[in-house]
Amino acid sequence: MAGLFEDIGDTLFENKTVLEEEYEPDNILERDDEIEEYRHSLKDVLYGRNPSNVMLYGKAGVGKTAVTTHVLDELQHAAEQQDAADDLYVHRYNCNDETVFSAVRELVNRLLPDHASEFPKRGLSTGNALKELYKQLERVGGTHLVVLDEIDHLEKADSLLYELPRARANDHLEDAKIGIIGISNNYTFRNRLSAKVKDTLQEDEISFPTYDANELRTILHDRAKKALVEDGYDDSAVAKAAALAAQDTGSARQAIDLLRKGTEIAEREDAGTVQDDHIGRAREEVNRGRLRDKIADQSLHARHVLEAVAHIEHDGDTPVRSKKVMATYQQIAEKRGDDPLTTLQSIRNHLEDLQMLGFLIRNEVNQGQSGGRSYTHELDMDPSVVFEACNELDKQGEV
Repeated sequence: MAGLFEDIGDTLFENKTVLEEEYEPDNILERDDEIEEYRHSLKDVLYGRNPSNVMLYGKAGVGKTAVTTHVLDELQHAAEQQDAADDLYVHRYNCNDETVFSAVRELVNRLLPDHASEFPKRGLSTGNALKELYKQLERVGGTHLVVLDEIDHLEKADSLLYELPRARANDHLEDAKIGIIGISNNYTFRNRLSAKVKDTLQEDEISFPTYDANELRTILHDRAKKALVEDGYDDSAVAKAAALAAQDTGSARQAIDLLRKGTEIAEREDAGTVQDDHIGRAREEVNRGRLRDKIADQSLHARHVLEAVAHIEHDGDTPVRSKKVMATYQQIAEKRGDDPLTTLQSIRNHLEDLQMLGFLIRNEVNQGQSGGRSYTHELDMDPSVVFEACNELDKQGEV
């Protein structure tokens, strides 16, 4: 009897890791302008000065995190060579579905000496956690850059963005210096911050536009050379993956996924090279998978709101007003075992975010002589994708 894997032929992948999400490229392509802005914003670190706060905006897959990793690695190397620079510490934290207390607690625990007990999860306030954070920052000294990825998902982010930049002015820090780097997919995030936070933050803002087809082609050709065997792909297949991604999201991640999935399809069919047809058939699989990933990236209550609109869409009752969305949302939250949000404005905020991210279509309703603005919403994808993603997350205990 033949073995299960005996008929596996030659692979088209030379180094498949290059096409995986965790891969960090040695060279960042097609982001020279953004890197230069970043470099200018952080140069004060090399002179022992207070670092600037920086906010990065752009859709998922446009290089924000990769550029941040590259720039901060270079900055740390330069700081080690520069006599005027303090010791530099970089703290990365993903804010998805987190509170200010949990974020500060995590930073404290990373700074504590090895023999110390962890800062407790319960029984103390955010103020207590901040006090301990300042104590540990002073103990360690140097310059600290706090990278807050998905900062728009941090509950009550205002308070943290107000406290940390004022730490030295309020005499919480004397020797240590601290700067914030916020990364967000949400261009409207800053608009929600209070005026006093905006005045305190005084951040440098770097916007990451989506890639065009030519830029994606450059990125993909570089990845293909490293990831696939020689003569294992047609140049036209790379160009097609770049063009499809540029037409859709402008995301390098989507373009790379199309190339990876197209190569897997070519291998399944024992094709000698990746061709245009393989990329075309990969599109549906990748798009469905990326939609599931995008849903998983949303905050807990944003997913519940999206699922509510999906149920209403499935029942044929869209476009729908926010009040009806809220009623369905509350039923879903309770079914999932979560305490629902209680204000209509919070639901409207989530609907606005979901519309901006491409999950929903928003329609303005004519109010007639009464004036004012009113909106209805409908889903901009197959409801089954939302149901699949939310049910899968529920089984994993993530909802």
